[in-house]
Amino acid sequence: MGEQDDFLDQVAAVARRHGVDPEEVREVAGGVANRGFVLGEELFLRVSRPGYEDDLRKEIRVVPAARSVGVLTPAVIEYDADRRLIDAPYVVMQRVHGTEPTDVPEGLAEQLARLHHLKHPDPAARPGAPAGEPASGPAEVPVGVPEDGWGDPWGTIDDLADRGYIDPGTATWLTDWFTRLARRVDAGGPKVLIHGDVAAHNLLVGPGNDLRALIDWGDAAWAPPAMDFAKLPLTQVAALLPAYRQHAHSPDSEHDLAAAILWFHLSWALAKLPAAPWPGQRHWTAPTTSRLLGLLHFFTTTPPAPWADLV
Repeated sequence: MGEQDDFLDQVAAVARRHGVDPEEVREVAGGVANRGFVLGEELFLRVSRPGYEDDLRKEIRVVPAARSVGVLTPAVIEYDADRRLIDAPYVVMQRVHGTEPTDVPEGLAEQLARLHHLKHPDPAARPGAPAGEPASGPAEVPVGVPEDGWGDPWGTIDDLADRGYIDPGTATWLTDWFTRLARRVDAGGPKVLIHGDVAAHNLLVGPGNDLRALIDWGDAAWAPPAMDFAKLPLTQVAALLPAYRQHAHSPDSEHDLAAAILWFHLSWALAKLPAAPWPGQRHWTAPTTSRLLGLLHFFTTTPPAPWADLV
């Protein structure tokens, strides 16, 4: 019996542990960090691939926090890092029935706004607030979640110019663009809990394109809210942003929030230029030039206000 057969026997043992007949187990294709298995009608199993164990550990901390503020995401039923049944950490979760959306799902703006109400647990953010309580009010706050920030796009541009990926004139133009965007970016603003990979492959919708679940929290972080819009095409972001601001009660103007989102799209697009090709991936940001071409497409198709003012 080979390693694959041994592994599938281990998966079957988990199914039986939860009262599911192994005949009702089906592997779901895809998944960079985990292998996924449907366990009957009600449960879903995710098994960590080697090197991604910390992502799964993070998820079981983040999911309860997200659910505590009303975010639609499957509940954790069991987490096992002790390799008692499977020779890898795994999590059994509630199964949500849905399909991958082809457009912005109804309700996504509200869900992101709910999530972003979870502020970084900094006691200084509100006088007298105990450690671990978010500035936004009582809610479950995950520990052990990394922080992320604005990066250094000027350094990226200098590196690209030095290595011959862009010419000096283009480097100057890009440097000036980020300098203008920086005037609208509050680099010292509060960090919130972000999903970190808000893309079609991590969304489940019903027949009416209504959002049923945000899944896969392996990239969650404390970060600027704008970062959570970096993996959606800008055409979708522009459609989503007004409703998001309404639900989030954001103090930032739509202009400033759009500038912050554009900052991440542009800086991540430039950072990926020297990357090696990654064929066979289904997410739109995998090819090395997709983000830059997405920006080109967006800004040459008459984007709505305030986006056109940001160039």
